[in-house]
Amino acid sequence: MVLPLAPHASAQEEATPPPAAVEETTPAAPAEAAPAEEAEAPPAEGTYEAFMAGPDAAMFTVNNLWILLSAALVFIMHLGFCSVESGMCQKKNTVNILFKNVFIVCIGALGYMAWGFNAMYPGTMGEDWNGFFAMGSKLMNGFPDEATRTANVTAEYASYTIWADFIFQAMFAATAATIVSGAVAERVKLGSFMIYATILVTFLYPITGSWKWGTGWLDAKGFYDFAGSTLVHAFGGFAALSAILILGPRRGKYTKEGVKPVLPHNLPLANIGVFMLFLGWFGFNGGSVLSADPEGVSRVFVTTAMAGFAGGLGAIFTSWIVLKKPDLSMGLNGILAGLVGITAGADVISPWMAVLVGAIAGLIVVFSVLFFDKIKIDDPVGAVSVHGICGVWGTLAVGLFSTNADHSLGTQLLGTVVISAFAFVTSGLLFFVLKLVIGVRVDAQEEEEGLDVAEHGAPAYTD
Repeated sequence: MVLPLAPHASAQEEATPPPAAVEETTPAAPAEAAPAEEAEAPPAEGTYEAFMAGPDAAMFTVNNLWILLSAALVFIMHLGFCSVESGMCQKKNTVNILFKNVFIVCIGALGYMAWGFNAMYPGTMGEDWNGFFAMGSKLMNGFPDEATRTANVTAEYASYTIWADFIFQAMFAATAATIVSGAVAERVKLGSFMIYATILVTFLYPITGSWKWGTGWLDAKGFYDFAGSTLVHAFGGFAALSAILILGPRRGKYTKEGVKPVLPHNLPLANIGVFMLFLGWFGFNGGSVLSADPEGVSRVFVTTAMAGFAGGLGAIFTSWIVLKKPDLSMGLNGILAGLVGITAGADVISPWMAVLVGAIAGLIVVFSVLFFDKIKIDDPVGAVSVHGICGVWGTLAVGLFSTNADHSLGTQLLGTVVISAFAFVTSGLLFFVLKLVIGVRVDAQEEEEGLDVAEHGAPAYTD
């Protein structure tokens, strides 16, 4: 059988002229060479430009990008706090709660820029400061010379720029004051709280943060808190405890007949808020690896997630047994408790031990919430239990379950006690002074009417 020629081959053969038909051409005279362009001088050695042209630039860029993405995830957590706090409280106070959260994240970042960042990271103990207290200063006013610029925006500073470091830490800072916001909800004066939150996040939070993360005296003793079970969460939780002791419970909450439940007005909103916080926690803990190291970040993601899930289950089944019915609010707080619990040791606790840490945190939070209600300490969102009590548990868990033999239970106990005590005392003094000078609590009529109308002149819902 004869196969036909491929049409493209046939066409190509037909298009090719015979050799005799090819015209001879005379080569053109070479054109005059264009003057060579002056080569750009390479960047000076030891500058930012030289570093970014070198072999380490790609990894530095990836590390820096991950820190910035983590900062964005932590920022999203503030939306989660807004949703949880407003959903768990009465609808007549929704605008007030949302307003406080908007104010907190704004003043938290700006206060941290103006003072807190340099107070929290002053230098190396023994060279630049004494390890206990450092003065802050105005930040972000530019770099005066090329050497300083290079040191702060290349790996000479860290595996990320100083700008990325600042914005990541600033998102952390506002969280401490946000924890207090939920605990004092529905009866605190707005102006008093705004003054309190400003001082807390700008001046008090950086002091204890510097003791560990700023190479302070606790760091020198071997205290370990990876992402802030104590430095952020227990600090906020015990600051909240002293504030609500001075403020007192919501009117009508505790009666001669017992505890009168103040029901949340929007549990779906609270549910959304918890899952938003869970998402943000991947940046909170994952970003604390302080690089995009594949093994480190992925391990922290796993321990964080498993502890959160275990905390939810721990609280669900504990509350079901104790309260005789499955309680959604307890389950939501259990997830947060598990996340708080693993935050101190997310990089040094194995995945299965992280499950245990989270489950115990879920159990603890149920009994803690019931205990505070029993002794008539009114915490509308369970902030003291979730952040304070479970923050302490998570810090101690490092001493119990860490894969690093250098982490001891005694040192962990010392660190969490002194930081929690500092937060409790200084917050209490600040709140007490505000009570004496301008008052901290709205009057009975405003509380009954709702703070949305009394403080803001507009309700959140018009129906």
